[in-house]
Amino acid sequence: MPKKRKKLKLPLAYKPLGFALGWASGALAGLAFEAAWKAVRHEEDAPDALDKDRGWGEVLLAAALQGALFAVARSAADRTGAKAVERSTGVWPSPGKGKSKGIRGGGS
Repeated sequence: MPKKRKKLKLPLAYKPLGFALGWASGALAGLAFEAAWKAVRHEEDAPDALDKDRGWGEVLLAAALQGALFAVARSAADRTGAKAVERSTGVWPSPGKGKSKGIRGGGS
């Protein structure tokens, strides 16, 4: 029974770590986006949706690139944090979602 209590409380304990990792990954994604935009378009500033002097293509390209980089950074941070919690406690921090070494082979 004590193990069941640990499983119920762990997701709540993981929330501050998840928040910190999310914030850090968002900041890194922003820096990666700035660097990627400079490499792709050779411009200092990416277009904003309300930038009157930019076309639809530029605005949508910037949004797609920024969204993709953010999603990758956030997923990497979430996965890293979850694996660290699992390694240190033996419990996956998300109830009912994924189990170590589950049906799909796990362990990655």
